[in-house]
Amino acid sequence: MFRFAHPTYLYLLILVPVFIIIYWLYQKKMKRNLKKFGDPELLKHLMPEVSLLRRNIKFALMMIALALAVFMIARPQYGTRNEEVKRSGIEVVIAVDVSNSMLCRDIQPSRLDKAKMIVSKLVDQFDSDRIGLVMFAGKALTLLPVTSDYVSAKMFLDQMDPSAVSLQGTSLAEAIKQAKRGFTTTKNVGRALILITDAEDHEDGAIEAAKEAKKAGIRIFVLSVGTEAGGPIPMGGGNYKTDNNGQTVITRLNEEVGKGIAQAGNGVYINVDQTERAQMLLSKELDDMQKADISAKMFSEYDEQFVAVAILLFVVLLADLCIAEKKNPLLRFNVFSKQMGKGTVAKG
Repeated sequence: MFRFAHPTYLYLLILVPVFIIIYWLYQKKMKRNLKKFGDPELLKHLMPEVSLLRRNIKFALMMIALALAVFMIARPQYGTRNEEVKRSGIEVVIAVDVSNSMLCRDIQPSRLDKAKMIVSKLVDQFDSDRIGLVMFAGKALTLLPVTSDYVSAKMFLDQMDPSAVSLQGTSLAEAIKQAKRGFTTTKNVGRALILITDAEDHEDGAIEAAKEAKKAGIRIFVLSVGTEAGGPIPMGGGNYKTDNNGQTVITRLNEEVGKGIAQAGNGVYINVDQTERAQMLLSKELDDMQKADISAKMFSEYDEQFVAVAILLFVVLLADLCIAEKKNPLLRFNVFSKQMGKGTVAKG
């Protein structure tokens, strides 16, 4: 498969027809100017060293050189075949709570920002595993299906925001069900659901959903963010969320719910107050899970072809240097000039 690494530069090729038009107009102007001095056929004999053909050839070579230079900076590449590779790993779906309570700053910089930092560090640790991303509040949305594309996973972190989910609240049951749908049907592979939340569940059914996930071979790890003391929920403009009586709402970490989900889902409950310790504990648990060969189609790397284009460019420029605009008198054989030399001298 052939491609250009930077195809945008190919727009510079528009310069080639522009220069051709300018050159053509210049040639027409030259012919008009010559006609003012006399018959063009007679003028040719007065300028025997001038060669229009050579000039045209040199111009054509310069246009070819310009086109080749554009191809070079566009970086032509040639890729080889698609190849099937097998990697041993597990499937992990990370579900992040983006409800308004996650904006609380009882953990700096905020619960949600802390959750994003955790996801980023988790992605950096994955090697041959497949990951997916889900965000949830009152309902759950899949941001990224299970994939080996870790770069995309980190890019989707910017979309994790309370405004991205229309229905607010916290439904852990919905998050578990949505994450469960994201796993593949690959056999004999470890499956892990990582719930990052403050566990302020406003709906019922989370324990039942965790048990159903366990039956499907999914282990649920709950990473709690927040403190038992809690704090207010920023709503912008220096204001905080209030209840119907105008009192400031205080959101608190619900460890009881988090621990219950982890137990029902055959997983582990981890408080992330000490992020590094939590990371090590989670990594150990994931490493102990059953790994299977996960197939993935990947492109082999593209080979750069600019060297071949550079060689062609050098040859064209060399040819242009070797061709002079004027005729070489040593290579010219003009019968008409010799006949004139034998003639008589005109009398004045």
